[in-house]
Amino acid sequence: MANTIRIKKYPNRRLYDTGKSAYVTLQDVSDSVRKGHKIEVVDVKTGEDVTAFILTQIIMNKAKEADSLLPVSLLHLVIQHGENILHDFFDRHLEKTMENYLEYRKAMDDQVHAYLEMGMDFSNLAEKTLKELDPMGFFSATLGNNDDKK
Repeated sequence: MANTIRIKKYPNRRLYDTGKSAYVTLQDVSDSVRKGHKIEVVDVKTGEDVTAFILTQIIMNKAKEADSLLPVSLLHLVIQHGENILHDFFDRHLEKTMENYLEYRKAMDDQVHAYLEMGMDFSNLAEKTLKELDPMGFFSATLGNNDDKK
């Protein structure tokens, strides 16, 4: 695949991009993945594919910066029931779920963008939707009160 970047991992933990003929950092690798490139990392000493390890290391570094990646309760479950349950879940469900979410989010973003380009006024649509979704009249009453004040 032309979009794949091959990286060698040396025992001193340095990463070498064979395409650029230069050493790279984990941040560089992360940036490449964000740009849509696939990464393949091979340990020079053993010849072992360590791509998953490097990508996991990038994710863990981001989690460390954000002070959290997964809820503590989920981490307890993973430890309690073993790593196989997490691996099974990732293999069967998580990737497809994320792909579906990203497709849905893009479709919604495109739709809103199209409406904005048409100059559509969302205020009437929002008021109508709130009235339909608000059987107790809380939001509708609030909207009505704002009209009275004008």
